[in-house]
Amino acid sequence: MSPEEPSGQCTDTRELVPCLSPYVHTKERPCVGRAGSQSASQEDSPHQNPTMLVPGLGLPASRTVRNMGIAVLQDLIASVWNTIALWILSVFGVISAVQAPVIQECYQPYYLPGYRYLNSWRPSLFYKISNVQTCPDESSSTLRPPTTLPALRSALFSRYSPHDWDQSNQLQVRGAEASRLWASRLTDDSVRLLQDKDQLTQQMQQGTTRNLGQRLSDIGFWKSELSYELDRLLTENQNLETVKRQLECAANEVNCPLQVALECLYHREKRIGIDLVHDNVEKNLIREVDLLKCCQQQMRKLAQRIDLQMRDNRDAQHALERDLEDKSSAQCIDEKCFNLRNTSDCISFFHGMEKIDGTISVPETWAKFSNDNIKHSQNMRADSIRLREEAEHLFETLSDQMWRQFTDTNLAFNARISEVTDVKNKLQTQLAKTLQEIFQAENTIMLLERSIMAKEGPLKVAQTRLECRTWRPNVELCRDIPQFKLVNEVFTIDDTLQTLKLRLRETQDMLQLLVMTKCRLEHELAIKANTLCIDKEKCMGMRKTFPCTPRLVGHT
Repeated sequence: MSPEEPSGQCTDTRELVPCLSPYVHTKERPCVGRAGSQSASQEDSPHQNPTMLVPGLGLPASRTVRNMGIAVLQDLIASVWNTIALWILSVFGVISAVQAPVIQECYQPYYLPGYRYLNSWRPSLFYKISNVQTCPDESSSTLRPPTTLPALRSALFSRYSPHDWDQSNQLQVRGAEASRLWASRLTDDSVRLLQDKDQLTQQMQQGTTRNLGQRLSDIGFWKSELSYELDRLLTENQNLETVKRQLECAANEVNCPLQVALECLYHREKRIGIDLVHDNVEKNLIREVDLLKCCQQQMRKLAQRIDLQMRDNRDAQHALERDLEDKSSAQCIDEKCFNLRNTSDCISFFHGMEKIDGTISVPETWAKFSNDNIKHSQNMRADSIRLREEAEHLFETLSDQMWRQFTDTNLAFNARISEVTDVKNKLQTQLAKTLQEIFQAENTIMLLERSIMAKEGPLKVAQTRLECRTWRPNVELCRDIPQFKLVNEVFTIDDTLQTLKLRLRETQDMLQLLVMTKCRLEHELAIKANTLCIDKEKCMGMRKTFPCTPRLVGHT
C-alpha cells in the first residue's frame, strides 16, 4: 500500500488495540465507502471476524467448547499476521499519519440478577474502550485483525468475580434469616392476636350483659317513679271537687266595698286644676278596686278553671299509663336478652341486624321522655294544688286583704287631707308675703323714677360745656384735661342713666310677676278648699263601715 493511492477510496485506519487483559474489548465505528462496506460484511459473519464479541460479555458469538482447539489455532495465525502487517505499515510511514488511540477506563457496577432493572446482568468489572480518530475521507485501508489471542481472552474473561459470588451468598443467607425471623414474628403475633381477640370477645359479651342488667335496673326505677306519680295524680283529682261548693257565696259580698271605692273615685274626679293628681289616695283606691274585682272574678271562674285542670290531669294520667305499659314490655324483652347465653337454644344467626338501626331514641332522650311525663304530671298536680290552695286562701285571706287595703286607703286619705291643709296654710302665708313685696316694689319704682329725673340736669351741663368748647379757635382746640374730664363725665352719667332705666324696667316686671303670683295663690287656695271638701267630707263620710269577716270567707 503506497501513499499515492487514489482518493476515490476511503482508508479506514481504525484498529483493535493489542492487550492481553481479558477485560479489554474494542469499540468500532463504521466508515463510509467500500472499506466501510467490507468491514460491515466482515462483522456480519462470525467466521470472517473471529474477534467479534457478544455485547456486554466480551465473548465470541460462535465459539463453543467443542471447536476450542481450532479456534485457538486460527487466533494464533491471525495474531502473527497482524504483527507482520503492523511492522510493514510502520516501515512505510502509514501509521505516523494515524492518531494514537485514546483509552478510557470506566467502572460498571455489578448487581445480582433480579435486584436491579435493565443493567442487572452486567458484572462489576473494569473494561476499556478504544476510540481512534478516523483517517481522511479520501484514504482507504483494510481492517487489521486483532492482536489479542482469542483463546486467552475466552479463558480469562469470566462473568462474575469472587467478590460478587461471596456477596450473592451472603445476600441469600441474610434473606433466609430475614424471612425466618419474619415468619417467627408473624407466628407469635398470630398467637397473641388469637388470645387478645378471645379475651376481647369475652369482655364485650360480659360488658353487654352488664349493660343489659343496668338497663333493667333503669327501667325498674322509672316504672316505680311513674307508678308513684300516677297514684298522687289520682288523689289530687279527687281533692279538686271539694272546693267547688264554697265559691259562689262570697262573690256577692264583695260588691259593697267595691261600690264604696268606686264612689270615692268618682267624687275625686271633681277636683279642680292641679289637684287632679294621681296621688297615693287614688293609687290605693284603684288597687282596692282591682283587688275586689280580681277576687270576685276568681271566685266566679274558679269552677271552670277546675274543670279545665281536671281535663289536663286526665291527659297526664293517660300519658303515664301509656309509658308504664311500654316500660313493662321493654322490661320483658330485656330480661329475655339478659338471660341468653352461648348455650341457649333460642339463639341463631341474624345477619345484617347490626346494620339496621330501628331505634328512635338515645338513653338521654329515653330518660328525658319519662322525666317529661313525670314533670308534666307534677306540673298538673302543682296547678291543681295551686287552684285548691288559691280558693282556700281566697276564702281565708280575703277579709284580711280587704281590711288591710281599706285601712291603707283611709290612712292615705288622712295623710292627703293633712298635706292639703298644710299646703293651704303655706299658700295663705305666701299670699300675705306677696302683698308685702308688691308694696315694696311700688316704692322702689317711685325712687328709681326720681333718681332718673335727677340725673338729667348734670348730663345737660356736661354736654353744654363740651359743645361750647368746640368753638375754640385754631390751636386752642386742645385735648386738655378739662376736655378729658368732660367726656368722661358725659359717658359716666349716660351709663348711670341706662343702668337706672334697666333696673326700673326689671322692677316693673317684678311687680307684674308679683301681681300674677298673688292671683295664682288666690286661685290655688280656692282649689285646695274644694279638695278638702271632697276628701274630708264626701269620701271619708262613706268609708266608715266595712263588711263582716264571716260573709267574706264564704259562710252565711
